[in-house]
Amino acid sequence: MELVELKIQGISYSNNTSSAFALILQELGGNRKLPVVIGGFEAQAIAIGLEKKIKTERPLTHDLFKRFADKFGIKINHIIISELTDGVFFSNIICEDNDKVFKIDSRTSDAIALSLKFNAPIFVKKNILDEAGFNDDLEYSKEVNLTDSNFFDSKESEKKSPKLKDIKKISTNKIKKMLENSIEDEDYEMAAKLRDELKLRKSI
Repeated sequence: MELVELKIQGISYSNNTSSAFALILQELGGNRKLPVVIGGFEAQAIAIGLEKKIKTERPLTHDLFKRFADKFGIKINHIIISELTDGVFFSNIICEDNDKVFKIDSRTSDAIALSLKFNAPIFVKKNILDEAGFNDDLEYSKEVNLTDSNFFDSKESEKKSPKLKDIKKISTNKIKKMLENSIEDEDYEMAAKLRDELKLRKSI
């Protein structure tokens, strides 16, 4: 099983899916990016995990898991995005308890939030990155920043992006142009839908 290590690049708000965010992961030492759609609660948990200065009055769910694991001597070695089925990513949390190593099935958003709590690396199976990743060579004027205040009011400051009403009626050339624009605008969820449609047309 060949694995590729990833880092978190940013989170963008989705205008196409209600209350959803796209978590953008990037391969270490490369340009490919992997977009993962997550909910608002999970996006906030990941943002708080990245911004060490933000403190909550009471422990959140992932903080509670960390305290519980620490109490019983359980460590998270790493997480693996192990499966992609019907557009949904599945992950495993690889844990260590003394000399025992075991894996726990997890939602990808929870696994990544916990990886931040335990300072554990994130991996993805190479075939998943090959299938769902973008080879992105564009230079951005600015990177998405998870730790600034814009993340927490992104719904108020979001930019409008085109919605796909009937993608089957759109020409291939237009979809390719829309894909380029989506990547430039860092609308990775839209780009994922356009990419999947282009792959489907090539297979027919």
